[in-house]
Amino acid sequence: MIASHASWTNRNAPWRDTFCTFALLSILVAAPAFLMILLLDPQLVLPALSILLFSDAMITALLALAKSENIALENVTLWDIAGAFTMMGCAAAILGEPDQVALFFEQPVEQHPGTPAMGDSHHAP
Repeated sequence: MIASHASWTNRNAPWRDTFCTFALLSILVAAPAFLMILLLDPQLVLPALSILLFSDAMITALLALAKSENIALENVTLWDIAGAFTMMGCAAAILGEPDQVALFFEQPVEQHPGTPAMGDSHHAP
């Protein structure tokens, strides 16, 4: 009975390794995203989320490059997950406004001629 359990564990060792890898990647996304939502202004969340997803895509790609065997969960590889992180990072960057990105990096935003400044509530005659 114990021998059959040991063979089952050895046979499913890659599955356990795959689960640990995907759990690690999930924590790399969920924990910082939750902190960003709590700590940042709402207008800064999309630029920060974009940077987070691009960095997670890079980490996942490096992890896929370092693994000699191709870890797959139902035919989904680490390369697929890196691509998904990249696509989500692009979507967050597209949905964000350029002013939000400039505010995120604390660079002054130039006003276009003819548009009122943020603090102006009335227009000049």
